[in-house]
Amino acid sequence: MQLGVTIADLQATESAPALMPTLAEYLPQVIAAAGPGARRTYGNYWNRMILLWGDRRLDTIAATDIEALQREAAATAVSRRNGRGGRHAGEHVIAAARAFFVRAIADGLIPASASPAHQIAKPRRLPNSRRALTPRELDEINQVARTSGNDAILDALLLRLHTETACRRGGALALRRTDLDSDQGLVRLREKGETLRWQPISIDLAAHLVDHAEHRGAVLPTDQLLRYRDGRPLTSRRYDHLWKRVGDRLPWVAAQGISTHWLRHTTLTWVERNFGYGIARAYAGHTDKTGPATTTYIKADLQAVATALAALTGQPHPLATSMQELGIRT
Repeated sequence: MQLGVTIADLQATESAPALMPTLAEYLPQVIAAAGPGARRTYGNYWNRMILLWGDRRLDTIAATDIEALQREAAATAVSRRNGRGGRHAGEHVIAAARAFFVRAIADGLIPASASPAHQIAKPRRLPNSRRALTPRELDEINQVARTSGNDAILDALLLRLHTETACRRGGALALRRTDLDSDQGLVRLREKGETLRWQPISIDLAAHLVDHAEHRGAVLPTDQLLRYRDGRPLTSRRYDHLWKRVGDRLPWVAAQGISTHWLRHTTLTWVERNFGYGIARAYAGHTDKTGPATTTYIKADLQAVATALAALTGQPHPLATSMQELGIRT
């Protein structure tokens, strides 16, 4: 039977194998597929990979290359108040390289066993040095914030927002005017991992946030809520200046590297001690994450979080219930 197709015809129509791209050629695809958090965390390390290996094909980069970059990053890391001798920088190098090669594996460019980044173990994380602040320490920090600096009102508002909500800096900076529900005493927080949740705040804090927005130009629903006195949207630099100033006046703050995240530890520790693990997880915004501790029995609702907030602040909240309804003995 004549098919009208020769062996030569079949060979001619076979597609040629795709050429292995260089790192510089492939990285734009990785960046385009990465989320904003990954781009922010790994961007500098991806750029360093381009400088070192930009003209090399993906299958020519070895584990030794990545390990050498890890050592270099750790040795040249910027010294910070809460630094760990460059361990975090070295860890981020490996994480950035793994994210890069995971994408290459998913695109079928290399087999999983050929990823050089996964042949290097991440540095073991040291125990976290953060702890809950004592009431006296928290009072001292707030006192300095209220009596120094060029915008004491803003700094006091920031400390109160983080103490009440236990939110991260990114969550506060992402707040928009539409994320504030002053009647119900709620703010909508967007934090890492693209999590989204409504978090109770005291009615008093909600009123101060409304006043802040009105006086500093946050008018449209999409306007950033927190702002400088001249109306510019707040940036993370305000936090850096705040803790530098507090550390200059309270040496123990500088010595221990205390930062905004310590306020999160302080609030969540208090909630866990007084209301239990499940409500503390909800207060922290951890209830949507998978893990061995996340079961249908260790969850809490918005009303439980509001009840914990009311006890923390000593102010009633519209969504709070009684301790007895939560099953907590007083």
